[in-house]
Amino acid sequence: MADDVRTAGDAASDAASDATSVEEERWRSPLWEGLRAYGLIVAMWMRSTMTYRASFAMTAFGNFAVTAFDFIAILMMFSHVDRLGGYSLPEVAFLYGAAGASFGLADLAMGSTDRLGRRIRDGTLDTLLVRPAPVLAQVAADRFALRRLGRITQGLLVLGYALATVDIAWTPVKVAMIPMMVLSGAVIFSAVFVAGAAFQFWAQDAAEVQNSFTYGGTTLLQYPPTVFAKDLVRGVTFVVPLAFVNWLPALYVMDRDDPLGLPDWVAFLPPLVAVGFCAVAGLAWRAGLRGYRSTGS
Repeated sequence: MADDVRTAGDAASDAASDATSVEEERWRSPLWEGLRAYGLIVAMWMRSTMTYRASFAMTAFGNFAVTAFDFIAILMMFSHVDRLGGYSLPEVAFLYGAAGASFGLADLAMGSTDRLGRRIRDGTLDTLLVRPAPVLAQVAADRFALRRLGRITQGLLVLGYALATVDIAWTPVKVAMIPMMVLSGAVIFSAVFVAGAAFQFWAQDAAEVQNSFTYGGTTLLQYPPTVFAKDLVRGVTFVVPLAFVNWLPALYVMDRDDPLGLPDWVAFLPPLVAVGFCAVAGLAWRAGLRGYRSTGS
């Protein structure tokens, strides 16, 4: 009887130990290790930034002011016209604010990846390879710039103005589309950052190519799709899916027809597109990292 009790106790202990091992293994997976490393590095840079609070406030305000000039240019444009591509000022502000907020979040989280080419050229990437942390997490969190909050704030303010003034027949679905659009757009832009960084493993000096899809992409999305050629609209819909950042969901919210004639349900695809594009960017990153052969490769 005692042996049976001891055997049952040992079995329960082994099961608990196995469960603990599985739980520890889950937390040690590459994804969780990457997030943990990213969080630690970001926290370090945030502490460094907040040591000089006045400097942080001035640089964040400067970032806010510089990005505000883009919207000022739109305001000046509308001082001469009533509509742009058939869109009113509040409607263009809606597009602008959604694109700006999404890109600002992605730029805050992943904007440092555009320095990868410089690291490859000067050999400092090699130091990241020998550290016990995922390389992508280190590259993305390096020199984390909290001043980029200025861009996010500016985008959200314009989005708030647009939502208060644009003529929309609101429904619960349309209300839910707003945060979905901003967050999914941020993930899509983050994937563009990662894919652009992966391209630099081969090109080594391609930061401007990456910027043409990130900074250039957000500038493109700030204007209505009707002002661009349909071939360009097709390209940012089916090749690099930037149209899912704000164009397609915003057209649904504003009850606007899509210039490509796509069905309404496409407006609900940004989360799926974001996940799929992240997978593609991840594959490109792993391929580039595997092919890296140190400085001069």
